[in-house]
Amino acid sequence: MELRSEANPALNTITAYGSGYVEINEVAYRHPVYFAPEGEIHDWPVSNVDDITTSTLRDIAGVPNAKADPMAFLDGTSNVLPDDAAEVLIIGTGEKQQLLPAHVTGPLLQMGIGIEAMTTQAAARTYNILMSEGRRVVVALITHQEAV
Repeated sequence: MELRSEANPALNTITAYGSGYVEINEVAYRHPVYFAPEGEIHDWPVSNVDDITTSTLRDIAGVPNAKADPMAFLDGTSNVLPDDAAEVLIIGTGEKQQLLPAHVTGPLLQMGIGIEAMTTQAAARTYNILMSEGRRVVVALITHQEAV
């Protein structure tokens, strides 16, 4: 399916998608990728939903794996995110929606980062809407469905 809208050409926009591929800025990708509205399109080192960990989500959200300071609550810095951290992660799980386990998403949810898992096609549409609204969104897309 081809997507067209009045988009800012300087922003990463999903322009089409189909079985086994996603097109970003009119360039087709046939492997898992993640990206934000601005910046590079990155290869995502996962081959299926089972490969997604808290660490891989932190990486794409722009939140470093820092050791928690147990006293941070005293000065109000316990949940302070970097200014460029994502506020929402959209995860495209392939042709079928697969929910992510709570132990994987919980640490990011506690930091105030929203996480939604959906089919890759739904993720493409949702990303374009959030991106056009100026949200700090990152989308990670699995472009194929592993045989089960």
